[in-house]
Amino acid sequence: MQAELDSLHENHTYELVELPKGKKALKNKWVYKLKPRENGNPPRYNARIGVKGFQQKRGVDFDEILALLVKMTSIRTVFSVAANMNLEIEQLDAKKTFLHGVI
Repeated sequence: MQAELDSLHENHTYELVELPKGKKALKNKWVYKLKPRENGNPPRYNARIGVKGFQQKRGVDFDEILALLVKMTSIRTVFSVAANMNLEIEQLDAKKTFLHGVI
């Protein structure tokens, strides 16, 4: 867990700032999962922090919305364009790739 936090810090993913006077930090909750593996390998532990963002008010607490989800229709569209234009598609699995992309 500490390695992931260190990586986020090294890549300047966030800025630590002081809370404005009169504001409270959003409540959050750690979510832990035990992901089973195939072939008898030991399970993988996964942890993420979930922020209770429903407590925010648009225009007061935030101005932008970010969703890191991709719809299947978007993936199918990319495949369709690649097939029609005879392009190659490469797949890459990498942790923290979102850190370096403009969304």
